[in-house]
This record gives sequence, C-alpha cells and structure tokens, in this order.
Amino acid sequence: MAEKKPMTKAQIVSHFAQKFGLTKANAASILDELVDLSAGETKKVGSFTVPGIGKLTLSKRKARIGRNPATGQEIKIPAKTVVKMRLAKAFQETIIPAKKK
Repeated sequence: MAEKKPMTKAQIVSHFAQKFGLTKANAASILDELVDLSAGETKKVGSFTVPGIGKLTLSKRKARIGRNPATGQEIKIPAKTVVKMRLAKAFQETIIPAKKK
C-alpha cells in the first residue's frame, strides 16, 4: 500500500478555493496573510493563537554544556530563542482520542 503524503500548499489553496468559492489567488493570499500575521505577532507579542488549532509561543532556552556525539568532547551550547506550538486540547483529541478509563 502506498504511503500517503501530506497536502502541499497548492492542494490546500485549491481546497479552500473550491470550498469557499474563491479564486486560487484569493485563497493563496489568505493563507499567506495567516502565515505573515502569525509570524509577526509571535515575534512582536511572544505568542499567537490559531483558534481551534493551537498557540505559537516564543521560548528562551538557557545556555548549557553538551557533548559532541562523534568525539565525546564537551561543547558549550549557547542560549537561544525558539518557537513552540502547543496544540489545543480539542484539536489534539480530534486526532488522537483520549483514552477511556
């Protein structure tokens, strides 16, 4: 059985265009604006909620000591800021149902 592949941006744009009666250009611009808005707000405010899906947040990681896996030598890993996505509980339970007790 062939493995299913995730949807491409073009497939998502086509789906929205057909579902909402939009042109593909309009659907693509809406999707692009969502990406721009989420990135900009996350950078400026520190978080952005995509209703029904989850929340993007900035998280600061402390500097730490790690090991080079090839040599075993200790190396200093600098502090950095990363983006994390926390999924909404309802969204997560739609994909992976909660276990029944």
